Amino acid sequence: MKARVKRKGHFNAAHRLHRPDWSNEKNEAIFGLCSNPLYHGHNYNLTVEVGGEIDPETGFVMDLKLLKNLIENEICKYLDHKNLNEQIPEFKELNPTAENISVIIWNKLRPKIPQHLSLEVELFETERNSVVYKGD
Repeated sequence: MKARVKRKGHFNAAHRLHRPDWSNEKNEAIFGLCSNPLYHGHNYNLTVEVGGEIDPETGFVMDLKLLKNLIENEICKYLDHKNLNEQIPEFKELNPTAENISVIIWNKLRPKIPQHLSLEVELFETERNSVVYKGD
């Protein structure tokens, strides 16, 4: 039998969406208020889903305590109350869009979760905007 388990996380972070090779006018036209040179912040919510066979001995797909600790230690503590552009090495050359943030989160979690299990990350930048990344 297969099942999927989910765990939520939360972090607050600031970012600026821009490309240094574009003019301020073009950045503003493409990224709008998110291109503010003084940055802006979001209260990000995260859902991590792990799927696979239910272990007949434990009854778990994955121990949710382990998943909770991974999300807290690898993601939330790493990103919480940070300026993503300035403080997170992955975003020194990568625009910190919700799409790119979700890929970074997935890449940080994938090596920590057994390979036979699927991994999906959903990142909510606002209540209405979210991105799903499954590693493809």
